[in-house]
Formats: sequence, C-alpha cells, structure tokens
Amino acid sequence: MGEAEELLAGHPIDTVKRTLQMPNTTMYKILVIGPSWVGDTMLMQPMLLRLKQRHPECRIDVLAPPWTAALLHAMPEVHEVIINPFPHGALRIGARYQFGKKLHGAQYHQAIVLPNSLKSALVPFFAHIPLRTGFVGESRYGLLNDARKLSKTVLPLMVERFAQLAEDKQGKIPRPLANPRLEVSAALRNATLQKLGLVLDKPVAVFCPGAEYGPAKRWPATYFAEIAQRLQQRGYAVWLIGSAKDKEAADKIIALGNSACLNLCGITDLTDAIALLSCAQLVISNDSGLMHLAAALDRPMLALFGSSSPQFTPPLSPHAEIIKLDLKCSPCFKRECPLGHFNCMKQLTPDLVWKKIQGTISKNIQALTTEHME
Repeated sequence: MGEAEELLAGHPIDTVKRTLQMPNTTMYKILVIGPSWVGDTMLMQPMLLRLKQRHPECRIDVLAPPWTAALLHAMPEVHEVIINPFPHGALRIGARYQFGKKLHGAQYHQAIVLPNSLKSALVPFFAHIPLRTGFVGESRYGLLNDARKLSKTVLPLMVERFAQLAEDKQGKIPRPLANPRLEVSAALRNATLQKLGLVLDKPVAVFCPGAEYGPAKRWPATYFAEIAQRLQQRGYAVWLIGSAKDKEAADKIIALGNSACLNLCGITDLTDAIALLSCAQLVISNDSGLMHLAAALDRPMLALFGSSSPQFTPPLSPHAEIIKLDLKCSPCFKRECPLGHFNCMKQLTPDLVWKKIQGTISKNIQALTTEHME
C-alpha cells in the first residue's frame, strides 16, 4: 500500500479531498460494487440513502449485474448503473483488468465493495480508485485500503452491514436505520396494468411462489392453491408473479382449482413486478427478492420462511408478518432439504397461514385502506 493510500484509508471525505488535492467544489464520485441478488440489492438502498445524507452532493454509480438494473434505476440515489459483464463465479482476471482500466477514466474517488469475494474487489483496484472500502472478506487487504472487520453480533442484519460501509471507519450507523423504500408513480402503475390487460375491479392478492436459491425455500404449490381458493371465495383477484423458472409452480396452483388466477410468471420484467406488487392489498411470498420488493413498497405481506432465517434478511416493513416453524433442523440454509422430509415447509400448513392472514395481516390491510381514504 502506498503512502497516499495509507493516508486515505478510513478518513472522512473532507480529509480524502485534501489528500487528493480536490477543490471543495469537486463532486465526490462513488462507485458501489453491488450484490448479485435482487433482494440484496434492495437491502443496499438504505446505504445509498445514508451516503446522500452525509454527502448531499456526491454522485453514486453502481456496478451491478443486468438483472438488478431495473431496480437500481428505480432508486433516486443512483446516478448511473454500469452493467457488470462478468458471470457469477467467473474470475477472468485479465478481462477485469481491462474493465478496470476503462473505469479509471471516470475518476472515482471511492469504491464501496458490498460482496465479500476477492474477485469483486479487483475492478476498483485495477481502476486505481484511491479509497476502496469493504469488509475484509476473502483476505482482501491488498485490494481494499479501507478494509473493515465485520462484527456479526454488532451488525446481525445484512442491511446494517451494508449501511455500515457508508460511515467512516470508526463511525456507527444511525439507529433506527431507515427501511428500504420504493415508490411507484400512478403513471407507471397504470401503464403496466394496461400493458398486461389488467384491471383493479377487485382487491388484489399477489403470490410469489418462487425462490431463486432453491426448492427448500419454496412453500408447496398445493398450499398456495388452497389459500388462493379461500381468497377468491372472499372476492380477491389472485396474481402469480415470478420468473420463467416459477411458471411450472404457478401452473400447478392454477390447475388445482384456481382457473381464475392469473399466471404472470415469466411474462413480466422487474419493473412490471414492482408495479404489480404496488397494487396488492396482500402479498404472500417465500423468502425471495420479490419479498424484499413488497416490503419496500409497504404492502401487507406474509413472508414464509423455512430453510432460511429472518434473523439475517427479514422483510423490513411494519406491514410485513413473518411465519415460520422453529424446528430443530431449521434454518439449515440448504438448497434442498438434507433430511429429505421438508418439514419446515410441509408442516407450515395452509390453516396456519390462513389464521395469520385473518389476524395481523387483515389489520394491516384495514390500516392501509383507512390511510388511503384519509
């Protein structure tokens, strides 16, 4: 590490500016290396907000995979989204070196590296960004010159860990930390409804039956089907949203006595999904990226947890309710049930979920309806 980089590490931005001989009028430019998952990207938003609170005139660009770009464009804190061309898991160190050289011309003053992998810190290093902030991760001391040691007990939540990187090295995040937040304009909502031929003549329940990580996080399609029947009997329209990978599960839900449900899996993009979620009076979701989007939209939601844990990435909304079983074998964080019985989801019966819908979730729906009328 050079002398200038040692001076930079962990110092406030005004000290960084002096070290770089930057005039006070120079815009402070930050490159954020974003996460690979939609849900994690949503959990990054309070960190971006915190950067803007501390440095109102800064410019924040985000290097991110293409499938998160639409979400980032919906965040007012983000100036530009730079598409990360490297597939998940690919090292390609030569290509990263060339990509970093191209980014050098943008003259970023700081990089904030959210993923903990070594490869995620390579581009900022090759771009010669003077201040490179992140947690130590995979022994990245040579690549990060503002390497932080993570205390999982002090920062148990992912959203807190991200937000900590917006602070100076010895700084502390403000508490309570702001929740992730999305706003959808009436124009976007109406355009999406028109595009998909949808009308809001009934209260809408949105189901998110997928989970990208694996089947151990997915509530059975037969259970979703039973809840869909009960909601339709009470006057709800039920929309199923997700990626093309979720279409099979959604088709099964419809085949089990739910011909009036709409299967929108695979025919919507992320912008459409955000707009559709904003229409919902009720969302039922597995632990997935869509769960975090619904939480950021403050929709009344029931979040279903099995193999994963809400202790790390819960839906952050006062209108979200978590339901899970505290079995000895869960959370296991496996893609498939290692014991073969899948009890963490199978024993989470439709009756248990329906009871929760009629309780707290029903109160949240009524509260939101009252707020809207006022």
